[in-house]
Amino acid sequence: MAASSTSSTLLTLLHNKAAQLRIESVRSTSEAGSGHPSSCCSAADIVATLFFSVMRFDPQNPKAANNDRFVLSKGHAAPLLYAAWAEAGLFPKSNLLKLRTLASDLEGHPTPRLSFVDMATGSLGQGLAAGIGLALNAKRLEKNTARTYVLMGDGESVEGSVWESVELARQFKLDNLCAIVDINRLGQSDPTMLQHDMKAYKSRWAGFGWNALVVDGHNPKALLAAFANAAKTKGTPTVLLAKTFKGKGISFMENHPSWHGKPIPKGEETQKAIDELTKRIKPTKAVPKFKLPPAIPSRTSSTKSMAPSPYKIGDTVATREAFGTALAALGEANPSVIALDADVKNSTYTDKFGKQFPDRFFENFIAEQNMLGAAAGFSACGKIPFAATFAAFFTRAYDFIRMAAISGSNIKLVGTHVGVSIGEDGPSQMGLEDIAMMAAQPGVTVLYPSDGTSTYRLVEAATTHKGMVYIRAGRPKSPVLYNAGEHFPIGGSKVLRQSASDVLTIVAAGVTLFEALKAHDQLKTAGIAVRVIDLYSIVPIDRTTLLDSARATHGRIVTVEDHYAHGGLGDAVLSAVGTEGIKVHKLAVRVIPHSGKPEELVDHFGIGARSIVETVNQIIK
Repeated sequence: MAASSTSSTLLTLLHNKAAQLRIESVRSTSEAGSGHPSSCCSAADIVATLFFSVMRFDPQNPKAANNDRFVLSKGHAAPLLYAAWAEAGLFPKSNLLKLRTLASDLEGHPTPRLSFVDMATGSLGQGLAAGIGLALNAKRLEKNTARTYVLMGDGESVEGSVWESVELARQFKLDNLCAIVDINRLGQSDPTMLQHDMKAYKSRWAGFGWNALVVDGHNPKALLAAFANAAKTKGTPTVLLAKTFKGKGISFMENHPSWHGKPIPKGEETQKAIDELTKRIKPTKAVPKFKLPPAIPSRTSSTKSMAPSPYKIGDTVATREAFGTALAALGEANPSVIALDADVKNSTYTDKFGKQFPDRFFENFIAEQNMLGAAAGFSACGKIPFAATFAAFFTRAYDFIRMAAISGSNIKLVGTHVGVSIGEDGPSQMGLEDIAMMAAQPGVTVLYPSDGTSTYRLVEAATTHKGMVYIRAGRPKSPVLYNAGEHFPIGGSKVLRQSASDVLTIVAAGVTLFEALKAHDQLKTAGIAVRVIDLYSIVPIDRTTLLDSARATHGRIVTVEDHYAHGGLGDAVLSAVGTEGIKVHKLAVRVIPHSGKPEELVDHFGIGARSIVETVNQIIK
């Protein structure tokens, strides 16, 4: 990067770089026949100023731990980001012409397939939350001077998730975080709510406790001064409210509402735009001098084996509590493990970790979207984040889960208070769709332990697994089934009851596993032998054991789950064995449930031992 002075040479350099970024954005989108050149043009001066004067980073090593980080929250301006890295010399500019093609990772919106992208963006309103994770990692964990810059659009400022992040960034006093809002006045279909009412923007952000600076987003000198102000501000984050114009620099596009998401037609019109932008480039011999980030001392963070499970057969413990115990033990064993909460730590038992490792515990209050986004930011820095809340509340953060899956984020999610077995709190608190939600995302592992030992060991397995993991944990206490030394590999299952005369296989997990075991005993008394499988790993699933058991029990399987019928354990089993002619009978919650005692609700909604016995009798007769 060049020095931080505002000499005419530097200003000319930044002016020219912005023009060049616009040219490359126009050229690549025209070649692709799709894209958002007008949105790139509005932010070009901001990006040029950041990349070629403000940020400290190694242009040949985007993943360097001490680099300043840049998050493009307005992901539709991806061609601008790609042009900046090409201009910095990371890859040839000719690659830009492969934009949006199957042969290139320069996709329509950025993904971490690219070395310089920490988090997939494009679903608006998520970049600032990821930026919080990046900034917290630098400030609280690594304790280095790296700064995080998040470029947002004015349209996405309406998203509620943005204001979750605005509040949390102020709460965490993230003075190493700088947001930039590209206020170009125009949304996709209409002008934005506030258009260019810069006073209103400033009052909103300042009202949330940010250092809010209104700046001309097309004036490099003003931008440099604002970024310098941000770097000197202590105790609070800064936002640059940059007044810009969509399509800036192209006369027939600038400030016109009809150009959103439209490339300039290839040919004469493209050349006209490029010629107009080229004329803006001023003669200069200046070249950017990138300033590398300050060196940081090497740190070793050795891991050790996790302590043995404290549970023995006959103990009684809720799986949510066993998760809290395991997380605390894991924190002792692995310094890369962190935990995030959304004001339910005394119910999910993450408070055990928080009390033991307060520097690695992050309270997000009731802001599940921000919790997920921040977790993804931590993951991009090599940490192993566990984010826990009631399973039902992950629904409001599902778009963040979806984008984390696209990013391949190494985050671990734990949903507690699942199913009707939570009892009196009623349907709004009952996670009954969480397996379906999580299993729908590619690359997400879904685990459902039934007792304290399996929970403890699956938390350990989740940590060493690379990729997103969801662990389903229940509220009621249940007896411990397994010895402390039992192993639970991801993708496995446990056959708990079997004999040579079994006529049917029952597959369950969590609270319904104990109902299946009760049913087994009742059926055995009646002279009917059945097999019982603990399907603790739903994705990936143990297809081999399921098929072997089904074939040994006349091709009959009954699944029972404290989850809605669609997309849960039963559907996972059916998908695994259905092509082999195996019949799967699914017992699940099929209506919106009601408050009541846990055991009463399990029976009433058809997932208890009584319903299992009745179903088995109907099938075999």
